[in-house]
Amino acid sequence: MRLLRVVPAALILCGPGPAFAQGWGEYASPADFFSVNFPGEPVVEELAYTSEYEAELPARVHALDDGTARYSVTVVDYSEAERIHTERARNCPPDAHTGCSGASYTGVGSWIVDVRGAMDYATWGFLERDARPTFFGWNFVDLVEGRHLQLTNADGSRTFAAIYMHEDRLYILEATAPPGRFGPELFQQSLRFLDAAGNPLRYERVYVNGFPPPPRVR
Repeated sequence: MRLLRVVPAALILCGPGPAFAQGWGEYASPADFFSVNFPGEPVVEELAYTSEYEAELPARVHALDDGTARYSVTVVDYSEAERIHTERARNCPPDAHTGCSGASYTGVGSWIVDVRGAMDYATWGFLERDARPTFFGWNFVDLVEGRHLQLTNADGSRTFAAIYMHEDRLYILEATAPPGRFGPELFQQSLRFLDAAGNPLRYERVYVNGFPPPPRVR
């Protein structure tokens, strides 16, 4: 996973949930359709995210750094991936199948591979770090499928990560803290998806991005 590249301009309000006093509280972003537990009020920045097949996608990161621990939710919007890849393909030679954009696969249809592989590419970004993976597995939240990871970093700190894809939005949760510090596990497991009205949702069966959504139980 390439590093997120900050673009000029930045702090935006995303309609947080209840105000934070001391300790943990639920933070909601209606703009990015999620809620999660944060140990304070996060800062929100607009970013450009470089996908596996080199598309520049709009993203926002909701992050809080208290000096010893850092918590972040990065939301990448893949909904325009088809348009972006189609426009990029127009600049390729007519007979180009590889190498046009520096990726291993290019062309009008490359958006399909980019979207379908988004969670795995984000996962690889964690696995290629200078850290020792101690857990990697399939997971779900409200029946939306995803991945969970735990890493021990070179400085001894621990990283708890979760990755999901819902309605063509990629959600990357990351919490890094010293060993034994309370919070990273809570953060990793507290994500909820919101509908357009801001209500938490849950599916009847496993939701897989790109396929018709199953019925909701709420």
